[in-house]
Amino acid sequence: MKTHDNHSTDGLFEMPSTSPDAATTVDPVCGMTVKLGVGKPSLKHEGVEYHFCSERCHTRFAADPWFYVSGHSKNKPKQAKVAQQYTCPMDPEIIRSEPGTCPICGMALEPMNPAEIDGPNPELVDFTRRFIVSAACSIPLLVLSMGPMIGLPVRDWIGHELAPFVELLLTAPVVLWAALPFFERGWVSIRTGHLNMWTLITLGVIAAFGYSVVATLAPQLFPHDFAGHMGEVPVYYEAAAVIVTLVFLGQILELRARAQTGEAIRALSRLAPDTARRIQPDGTEFDAPLENILPGDLLRVRPGEAVPVDGDVTEGRSTVDESMITGEPVPVEKEVGSPVTGGTMNRAGQFVMRAGHVGSDTLLARIVGMVAEAQRSRAPIQKLADRVSAWFVPTVVMVAIAAFGLWFVYGPEPSAIYGLVAAVSVLIIACPCALGLATPVSVMTATGRGAGAGVLVRDAASLERLAAADTLIIDKTGTLTLGRPTLGSVIPVSGMDAKTILAYAASLESGSEHPIGEAIVEGAKEKGLQISRVDDFEAINGKGISGTVGGTRLLLGNETLMRDNGLDLADTLEMADTMRDLGQTVFFCAVDGEVAALLSVTDPVKPDAKAMVASLTAAGMRVIMATGDSAVTAWHVARELGIAEVHASQSLEDKKVLVDGLKAGGRIVAMAGDGINDAPALASADIGIAMGTGADVALKSAGITLVRGELAGVMRARTLAQATIANIKQNLFFAFGYNAVGVPLAAGILYPFTGTLLSPMIAAAAMSLSSVSVVFNALRLRRASI
Repeated sequence: MKTHDNHSTDGLFEMPSTSPDAATTVDPVCGMTVKLGVGKPSLKHEGVEYHFCSERCHTRFAADPWFYVSGHSKNKPKQAKVAQQYTCPMDPEIIRSEPGTCPICGMALEPMNPAEIDGPNPELVDFTRRFIVSAACSIPLLVLSMGPMIGLPVRDWIGHELAPFVELLLTAPVVLWAALPFFERGWVSIRTGHLNMWTLITLGVIAAFGYSVVATLAPQLFPHDFAGHMGEVPVYYEAAAVIVTLVFLGQILELRARAQTGEAIRALSRLAPDTARRIQPDGTEFDAPLENILPGDLLRVRPGEAVPVDGDVTEGRSTVDESMITGEPVPVEKEVGSPVTGGTMNRAGQFVMRAGHVGSDTLLARIVGMVAEAQRSRAPIQKLADRVSAWFVPTVVMVAIAAFGLWFVYGPEPSAIYGLVAAVSVLIIACPCALGLATPVSVMTATGRGAGAGVLVRDAASLERLAAADTLIIDKTGTLTLGRPTLGSVIPVSGMDAKTILAYAASLESGSEHPIGEAIVEGAKEKGLQISRVDDFEAINGKGISGTVGGTRLLLGNETLMRDNGLDLADTLEMADTMRDLGQTVFFCAVDGEVAALLSVTDPVKPDAKAMVASLTAAGMRVIMATGDSAVTAWHVARELGIAEVHASQSLEDKKVLVDGLKAGGRIVAMAGDGINDAPALASADIGIAMGTGADVALKSAGITLVRGELAGVMRARTLAQATIANIKQNLFFAFGYNAVGVPLAAGILYPFTGTLLSPMIAAAAMSLSSVSVVFNALRLRRASI
């Protein structure tokens, strides 16, 4: 088979159009008019020279000439490019179109879709540069100020009168340049009234630096009480500089850690290959950019290659490793008609597939979007941290003022100096950054971990609710069962031919996405029956469907549908019960107002269902089956799986009423389902769990999506949720406990007993350590066993 290079294609092409005077031509990529002879890029292909408005169009054309010259590019749907938006990790309600800082907490805004961001975090680069400068100034500053304590009389060598000026020169770059981002955030917090960690850092650093500058340039302004034992007014340049340096160190560690939590999104995005091997109409093959693959394109996937987009196998067979998306390690057999998912890895054999969902419509793209959205969300438990932060900072400021006053009045000489040190230490050590990070960093890590195991979390609240859930309602079809039922039997009861009835039923179900409907249609196709057009089609929620085929009025559904239409079932109920006792789902088909036949469909339970029901029950969950099937069929499955509570013949309204009733009774309800009729209950439950193999509306109604669609995923999701909430509580305990201990120490509570007062530098180090400890505790979730 002939294979193209980047500048060779066959077939019929569109020639570039030029104006009569050949002064202009049309760019084959973007359609813009290109003026000739002005140095615009061009490329000769198949003997024809093409001209481009820019180098970008030239590059895109060179990568896939056939796509443009054949006119195939005109089939590409127009999609408006969604501009990157930025949000705050601590206040996700803040959304901006450009990078900047959060007006509430002052943190740098982060991209809402980190998969589209190339290169390092600009804030991390900037902070690293400022940290290096700060550290370079702070180290000699520490030696100069603290040297005498360790036997280095550096101040004696320089002279005690000159030393403060040297310290001022070393501190100025740190405070007046490096710390500017901190001061900007602090000012925003004061101006907007949203006091936060940057408020305290700004007040502490400015207090220490401002006092020291005045003490250096105008010591005569200070009362005698401020003089030290050598008659000098002490300065605290090293406190201001080292505080800034340590805060930068903490910020850098946090930024790097948060970058690791976003790696899940980037790793998922990288699963899809950059190119796909497209089979072109003339039979040749070409490695085309992935963005040029359109629905309907035939693609060849060779051994060891990633499946480029979602679609179906049309030729060949192979085994595909879907573990990167589903978390299941066993490769899945694929043959003609089997669906394949973009990003999965083809292991053995090669096959041809027809592209179905491409671009942002692929499962992989939707997963990336869901993970990014979940990582920006906040759990309800975060409200506790928000309430505390609302009064925490003003309280700290008052404690700092009180500490200064108490030291000034009751402390030893120089009491004012002791008071200033205590006040600055309180302001620094109490920075609530650990409190603010406790929840979001755990959620970001957990959602990334879940995505790798096939558990997609919509938001942080879903994790918290699932961890607390004590009741699980499970739909039967597609959740407990395989969801791929097959047609059992068609039993006429009115003398009508079975094939005719099956053709009618299949015609009615031809537009259905429900697995049972698909089983009826597939059964008719296997028998070679013709599917006819349906008029006046109507879906009756929880009962069945109706319509007209070739003038014949049809009803297909359960007993309730038949009785609602006044039909007599007396001669058929015993036969239906016998079929149900065998675990079959039974439908009644009525033709022109008369019950004509019973149709049965069988749907085997999933292999892992019984073990998972047992595990969930052992974990304290009350497991309830809710299904639209009859009680006989539902109880047949329930007995097989060990489920003690069944609600059968449930319409979508009935399922929602069941959920609402349990919630009203004080239960925390999780609902697992996959069908359109499950969507209202999924949305109404405290937490909805959708099987990834189900209908789109079910996925959109749920807080948790299980990509593989297996019940084992429910246990994995619950384990992940419980681990995440435990981790958040640990982080909050660290943050609260740290401040409860740190603030009194900084205020000097130990001085009467030990004679020591906490240095602002130690306070800054402790503040940074608290934030880092919270981040690294959250990162343990990356290795959580689920």
